[in-house]
Amino acid sequence: MSPEEHFSNDGSTCEDESQEEAEVARPLVSEPEGSNTEVAEPSVCVGLADTGDPTTELGHPERQTWSRQMDFIMSCVGFAVGLGNVWRFPYLCYKNGGGVFLIPYILMVFFGGIPVFFLEIALGQFMKQGGVATWNIAPLFKGLGLASMVIVFFCNTYYIMVLVWGLYFLAHSFTSPLPWATCGHEWNTVNCTTNFSRVCFNQSLSPSPLNVSSLNHSASCLEPAGLRSSVMEFWERKVLRLSGGLDEVGNISGYLVLCLCATWVIVYFCIWKGIKSAGKIVYFTAVFPYLVLVVLFVNGITLPGALNGIIYYLKPNWSKLSEAQVWIDAATQIFFSYAIGLGALTALGSYNRFNNNCYQDAFILALINSGTSFFAGFVVFSVLGFMAAEQGVDISNVAESGPGLAFIAYPKAVSLMPLAPLWAVLFFLMLLVLGLDSQFVGVEGFITGVMDMLPPKTFIGSLRREVVVAICCFTCFTIDLSMVTEGGMYVFQLFDYYSASGITLLWQAFWECVVVAWVYGADRFMDDVACMIGYRPLPYMKWCWSYITPVVCMGVFFFHVVNYKRLVYNAVYVYPWWGEVLGWFLALSSMLCIPLTVLYKLLHCKGSLMERWQHLTTPIWGRHHLEFLPPENEARLLPKAEENKSTLLYESVI
Repeated sequence: MSPEEHFSNDGSTCEDESQEEAEVARPLVSEPEGSNTEVAEPSVCVGLADTGDPTTELGHPERQTWSRQMDFIMSCVGFAVGLGNVWRFPYLCYKNGGGVFLIPYILMVFFGGIPVFFLEIALGQFMKQGGVATWNIAPLFKGLGLASMVIVFFCNTYYIMVLVWGLYFLAHSFTSPLPWATCGHEWNTVNCTTNFSRVCFNQSLSPSPLNVSSLNHSASCLEPAGLRSSVMEFWERKVLRLSGGLDEVGNISGYLVLCLCATWVIVYFCIWKGIKSAGKIVYFTAVFPYLVLVVLFVNGITLPGALNGIIYYLKPNWSKLSEAQVWIDAATQIFFSYAIGLGALTALGSYNRFNNNCYQDAFILALINSGTSFFAGFVVFSVLGFMAAEQGVDISNVAESGPGLAFIAYPKAVSLMPLAPLWAVLFFLMLLVLGLDSQFVGVEGFITGVMDMLPPKTFIGSLRREVVVAICCFTCFTIDLSMVTEGGMYVFQLFDYYSASGITLLWQAFWECVVVAWVYGADRFMDDVACMIGYRPLPYMKWCWSYITPVVCMGVFFFHVVNYKRLVYNAVYVYPWWGEVLGWFLALSSMLCIPLTVLYKLLHCKGSLMERWQHLTTPIWGRHHLEFLPPENEARLLPKAEENKSTLLYESVI
């Protein structure tokens, strides 16, 4: 066995004595009897003092790295700053007390968002691996990597449908008047109306409660009189061609298939060459939405009623601070908007230079992410204030979140503006680009995990990256065909509500903190971070990993479990029991990866329970870690030239 083969060993199973010896990471130097495990297994960077200048470039020769560090920043911005910042945070802020909501939100950023965000980036940078291989730091818990890959695969599969709908709206935005602004089309019914304020006076129909990930659109105030707005009919009868339920699949929409195919082709060519190409494209996809947001904001504040909308957005309601739901919404929003638990951040971090200051990057990215959410509220509510003024109704009657904002409320507002096609094109182009970078960076994270798992020197391992990317994209495209049918919206909502819900992400984040802080060791990982960036992070980071963040995650997790409600579409259609079973299968397919992997590894390893635990929680270092060992220890790691080829080579756990 060559040193290359030796260090690529994953050490994940102990099926027999020989495999146990060869695959489980062990120190080369025998430990004295009764030695303390904590003393025998210090940080891999204990030899840093002997390696010279800590700022010296220490790379991983076989792995791509970002051409510039700004490529990494922009990629993280593109992935983490997505549609949720624009269409979810503003509604949550207004619903949960206006400016008062910023108090629990900022607290959750510092005690939940930043610690886990930093943990995932630093872990990827330190291990130089993505996906499952990242958790070689504690091989017993490789199920964490598997779970994150399952979640991000589901996200990649259904999230692209938002881009498909956005592309469809964009293609219909070049006509005047806009097709959803008028009645009389083939998809309209006799109940269609464009007089949005006709029956809205003296009615107080508040929007439906926000579901974390559902697409329940609040009904228009026209509907009690049997009327339907032209925007709603365009959305449900033209775009979705909505059927009666999950069991009514219906026909496939040819136009949506073309949009779906075009979107996946764009994603493929964005990432097929790896980070060298994706790192360049993300400059456009990350910056362009901000430019459009600024343009939309400048236009929005000039509209009548815009100031009332902004005041409504920020108006404080201090009584909300005592409501548990406000704090739950703040925590859930953080884990969604920071893209925690999806594994893509560890994949992006694995392409960093080893001595990159990821600690500083985490705070910069948090500021950009949360700042974007806050600014987007001004853009959204200036337009909603204008629409409420035009219709003569209260803003609460037009405020929406999620796709209801993107495909119903905002298109309705745009149709009332001068130069409506121009603002429609800008809005849906921003929507498309904003979601596109999140999509292709998410796919890149999944591809990185897959490539790191492929066994070397095999037919599968020899596949070119372009082929692997094509297979993954085609697989997702095939699954997406179920979402462009007449019953596709029900399938989409099933994926959205269960596969990447708050429950799954919180479960993932909890175990990430527990494994790093309590299995590997919080102090030990702080030393590793100091090895990379040259200094130790603030102690608060260790306290968050060890205590605060796991408690927050479990508290919000149990709140969601206790308050679980059956999935309902549009406040009318209740999913059948078999639909809920399918949904829970999607959720548990990622959540059970962690305990089942732990159980499998423990059962397939020999020895006492304590010996199995010690074997399977011993880190497996990559070859790049050898660069940080003192010369005398490095000599003990390398095999002697005269040794017999059959000599077992053990991976170092210095």
